[in-house]
Amino acid sequence: MNDDHYRRTDPVRGDRYEPMKEARYTEIATFMRAPLAASLADVDIGLIGVPTDIGVTNRPGARHGPREIRNSSSLMRSYNLGLGVNPYELCRIADLGDVRFAARYDLERQVAEIEDYYSRVHAAGVIPVSAGGDHSITYPIFRALGRRAPVGMVHIDAHCDTWGPLWGSKFTHGAPFRLAVEAGVLDPKRTIQIGIRGGQNFLDGIEFSKDSGMRVVFIEEFAALGVEAVIAEARRVVGDGPTYISFDVDGLDPVYAPGTGTPEVGGITTLEAQRLLRGLRGLNLIGGDVVEVAPPYDQTGNTALVGATMMFEILCLIADARFRRRA
Repeated sequence: MNDDHYRRTDPVRGDRYEPMKEARYTEIATFMRAPLAASLADVDIGLIGVPTDIGVTNRPGARHGPREIRNSSSLMRSYNLGLGVNPYELCRIADLGDVRFAARYDLERQVAEIEDYYSRVHAAGVIPVSAGGDHSITYPIFRALGRRAPVGMVHIDAHCDTWGPLWGSKFTHGAPFRLAVEAGVLDPKRTIQIGIRGGQNFLDGIEFSKDSGMRVVFIEEFAALGVEAVIAEARRVVGDGPTYISFDVDGLDPVYAPGTGTPEVGGITTLEAQRLLRGLRGLNLIGGDVVEVAPPYDQTGNTALVGATMMFEILCLIADARFRRRA
């Protein structure tokens, strides 16, 4: 990979340097200290922020997720020891900035704006890795990526997010995957949902997941099977077709990620999550996201660091997948 892609010109001194090799507390914050893109040209993987949380049903705050994940992602380094991958040697990676909204208080219009944004990214051949924002953002992303053929999904979460309309809207963060199945952009038979738990007031979301053909791994089964068996099941379910990874931080136990809108006790550990993600290496990955980081509920900053870490793991997987396809 051409190292010049990751260099900047100092506006005062006029020399070229590599921000990734500077002290991690310096520079303007971008995802993983990647260059901020001026266009989609010469970009293989685009890192994108989607700062909205008007789709939440409980605590807001995820609109602040992309900014704090950018800050925390300065702690990421270039080489992933667990995977043996340096994504920057495999692909041209850049921060595309945030999706800009003209309709900050209109959830339905925001869905259309996100779909339009990702349609442009997809048409340019750029693979998106995103930071939310609440989980409602994944539905319009699927509308962009799955327009020609439905995609499969590995979904890590405490909740199925397949509920019906709630309080007058069908576009909440509890509904993205029901909407995606109904729109024909998500293949439920190539979808696995991992870590599902918590009390329920009604079961129609879980019933929709099961009835449509999704493989639902409740946390009790996850604990009984162990990480390696769940990895094998995920690989079986999604097969070799185009697959998306969606990681909701409330899939983790709140001792690891308290800064989220709908925490559920009894979740996955951060190490289990990293092992699970790394076990997906070699899948035909076409995008991914980390959602529901709500920094106002975690003054330690740990949830944002967890979000940045999982985003880096997904980035490495996708860089490896794209490099293999191109090779």
